[in-house]
Amino acid sequence: MEWTRTETIALSMEGCTRCQGVGLRDLTDARESPCQCVFRSIFRACYARFRQCCDKENYLTHVTLEPSKGRHRYAYGRKGEEYVVDFLNVSRHGLSDEEYRVFRYHYLLGADWKLCTVRLGMDRGNFFHMCYRIESRLGRIFRELQPYALYPLDEYFASPMKGSRAFPAGGAKVIPMGPPPKVINPDKLERLLRKRSPAKKAA
Repeated sequence: MEWTRTETIALSMEGCTRCQGVGLRDLTDARESPCQCVFRSIFRACYARFRQCCDKENYLTHVTLEPSKGRHRYAYGRKGEEYVVDFLNVSRHGLSDEEYRVFRYHYLLGADWKLCTVRLGMDRGNFFHMCYRIESRLGRIFRELQPYALYPLDEYFASPMKGSRAFPAGGAKVIPMGPPPKVINPDKLERLLRKRSPAKKAA
């Protein structure tokens, strides 16, 4: 994908010494590449939403109606549960075995650096360098994942399924619902029921 300064400048760190807060770094072949601080910001945003979805009680989850494959076909889904599964699966396939061990203990189980270093046999410096590499790698994967990326979060949780006939690439199909129904006066409703009652017709 093509990264633009409009996207990276909002995600970059203001005091980053590599990109100077712009989010893009110049390469040797006159091209620009996103800075590692941008990828870490993406990961932390996705990780915060992942923890929010895990901590939420089941009765607070929302069921959404989404377009499915085929014409005029829809399916119910739970975006929160789907995001948790996608986050775990993408992380597992995107990391090596050693990186996933650190990811599992520190990010999934919530162990601090002291417990992780003792459990994994690492020193403090190597542990934090590993965490930075994990965040950078997963942040890039979450953004560049095709066809459905985990970031931006608003598109993952709110946008319709891309490529669906019901929702073409040009935008979602808006179905007019018409004016809201009129509120009937209780006295008028009672009179209408009396007129339509069998006893009234028999008389």
